[in-house]
Amino acid sequence: MALDLETVRAAAERARPHVLHTPVLDIGGARLKLECLQPTGSFKVRGFFAAALALPEEKRQAGLLTVSAGNAALACAHVARTLGVPCQVVMPDTAARPKLEGVLRLGAQPRQMPRAEMLDWMDQRMWEWEPLAFIHPFGDEQLIAGHGGLGLELLDDVPDLDCVLVPVGGGGLISGVAGAVKARNPRIRVIGVQSDGYPLWREAYAAGGRVTPTPQTIADGTTAPWTEAAHARLRDLVDTWLTVPEPRLRAAIPELASRAKVVAEGAGALAYAALEQLGPGPVTVAVVSGGNIDPALLAELLSS
Repeated sequence: MALDLETVRAAAERARPHVLHTPVLDIGGARLKLECLQPTGSFKVRGFFAAALALPEEKRQAGLLTVSAGNAALACAHVARTLGVPCQVVMPDTAARPKLEGVLRLGAQPRQMPRAEMLDWMDQRMWEWEPLAFIHPFGDEQLIAGHGGLGLELLDDVPDLDCVLVPVGGGGLISGVAGAVKARNPRIRVIGVQSDGYPLWREAYAAGGRVTPTPQTIADGTTAPWTEAAHARLRDLVDTWLTVPEPRLRAAIPELASRAKVVAEGAGALAYAALEQLGPGPVTVAVVSGGNIDPALLAELLSS
């Protein structure tokens, strides 16, 4: 799917009253886009507001449904509460407790199942049998366009932008960001970042198709499954892929807390952790996509 700039602008405008124009923080030459400051602690609210507000009123009032390991679930629950509609989220039974508790606190109904069963639920498109309006957590066109609002903000705040690093799970965020920045300046490089504990897209492009790696990473927000649509979309939009060793990712979280006074979860720290692979040169921004880290894990990493 190739996003046109007007679609991105319209989606960003729908979401604008409900989301933050997040700052770009410069720490010793490293520029960070702090999406961890958004409501619910991640970029996901951009896309969910854009997608929910694009629905026909009658369909939206029936309620919202999504599937997520955590951040999309929190975003969907927050959007539903803001709009005054019901919400259900399908979550793996391994979902981090703070994210599960957050969903409950926001008034949504979680439906937990084993990861394999959840992936089958997605493969079989079981949401088509549901009465609620399903918003795909990384494949919905309006959701992707809403994430593109982040790219528009970068173009406004960093007019000499050369390169942007984005953590990648299912690819919704990087698709929106790439669609926005490349529509304005095709020379801007978009770099996708994953952990070597779940290098889904590196393996998928090497294999030429579907792969099913087992997640072994603290970046649980990037452990979305392969889809054919995302495979085609990311092939056209992402210029380079970087893989961060898991020990480097674990070190990046306390590093961010110490240097930038920023709390990032595993997925949120990925792009920052990859900056050292680029070295000095182009004007680069790393997206800190979320900050919903389990407090016990944060304490462990800070004390290690």
